[in-house]
Amino acid sequence: MPLAKIVAVAIRCSGYPLAGPGFDYPPPSDLPDCFKMQGSSPRQQRHAARARRWTHLGILGATFLTGWPGSGASTSTASAQEFAGTSSQQYVDRPVDYERRGGADFRGAPILRGERSSAGPPARAGMSTTLDPATRDQSLTRSRRPALEVPRRRISLAEQREQMFQELEAEFATFDRLGSLVRRVATLVKPSVIHIEAHKTEGSGSKSQSYDEAGSGVIYRGADGADWVLTNRHVIHGAAPGQILLRDWLGNEFAPVKVLTDASTDVAIMKLPTVDLPPAKIGDSDRVQIGDFCIAIGSPFGLSHSVTFGILSAKGRRDLTLGEQKIDLQDFFQTDAAINPGNSGGPLLSLRGEVVAINTAIASSSGGSEGIGFAIPINMARQVADQLIQFGRLRRGYLGVTLDPEFTAADLAAVGVDRTKKPELIRGGALVKNVRESSPAALANLRRGDVIVQFGGRSIDDDDHLVAQVGLTPVGKPVRMVVYRSGAEYETFVTLIDLN
Repeated sequence: MPLAKIVAVAIRCSGYPLAGPGFDYPPPSDLPDCFKMQGSSPRQQRHAARARRWTHLGILGATFLTGWPGSGASTSTASAQEFAGTSSQQYVDRPVDYERRGGADFRGAPILRGERSSAGPPARAGMSTTLDPATRDQSLTRSRRPALEVPRRRISLAEQREQMFQELEAEFATFDRLGSLVRRVATLVKPSVIHIEAHKTEGSGSKSQSYDEAGSGVIYRGADGADWVLTNRHVIHGAAPGQILLRDWLGNEFAPVKVLTDASTDVAIMKLPTVDLPPAKIGDSDRVQIGDFCIAIGSPFGLSHSVTFGILSAKGRRDLTLGEQKIDLQDFFQTDAAINPGNSGGPLLSLRGEVVAINTAIASSSGGSEGIGFAIPINMARQVADQLIQFGRLRRGYLGVTLDPEFTAADLAAVGVDRTKKPELIRGGALVKNVRESSPAALANLRRGDVIVQFGGRSIDDDDHLVAQVGLTPVGKPVRMVVYRSGAEYETFVTLIDLN
């Protein structure tokens, strides 16, 4: 009899359910005599008991060889010694207890011919088998029916649009917070912005022409405790104080009490009469970074208190040609916030509601905004305004050197300056071409060929930057300079004098 047949017959006699490829047990009528309990003689009973003991040992071997899975990761069965020592009467007279042996799960499971079931023989105490995960997964995969695909409902166009509206609403919440911030800043600063109209006359006699020029200004509280209107000089230049009209956000009109201007920086201040208007909060323009959001408020084309929004595009714009007017000390911010004729003198604000610059000019081929506007940093404008209030004019510092306008940061290596050693301190420099006798530079032992890389604690970019820094430095106080001479670094102090 083949081994598979013997194992199948043995399992049939012992009460085990059988499932597996190639296994098919015969009906009870076809069992061999050695597995039947028909005889009652002691010899026949011993023979049957011996056959049953070998049968159970064969079941153990078949279980490990064929890899039948049990009811869990490990299955408990009786040891071989227990099988060998169990009397035949126990297995003949006692029915198989599927509930106790764990076979109830297998008894109700369908057994398919030619396929291996995921169920195996019932667990028995004393035997432990660990199933191969790959074999178990493959068996489960073969017996699992494929899932039915549920057809998806077609989404209508109206539902798609509603879903898009909901997504937009969720994204709009983020931008709406920014818009709310801009609205609050505009509402907060508008009472501090002044609309300016200056009546000007050009020429004389029969060739004279009169016209009105509109601009803007912001209320600035000076060191003297009085309120002034800070604006650009070119807005009011050519108009007498009595020809200048100031209008607040409520429409109240008044004239300035005093007017002071500086042509080298295009800064002007006008003292206000006694009015109940709040001064603007002044920020720190040195802390402003490229890419920061900014708000411009002014009177473009006479439309007072208009608000535009943009970012700070660049810093340190110098050597600009701004119409017929020459501005010697330049250090402009660049912004793409719309600035048009009439915005000049108005504030450029941060989202904190602080004034960081004074709108001054635009670069345009059409006369209107093309996304390139320039503004005077508020630190520079405030310094000029304070000197105008204190001295009536700007006390412009004088060093006494002639600089090379063609020298750039790319030329530093040629004169022995290695900026890679101190990249945070050396961004560029100004090359000295000549030193005037008895000047502050001569007293500080500056020489031709020296490269000034720092002045007053600030790194110098180029010659225009040094000119602006010297012109705005208070006179009469020693200022630290860092100079490179023949590749060596030197430190010296210079005391500036008034250019005028």
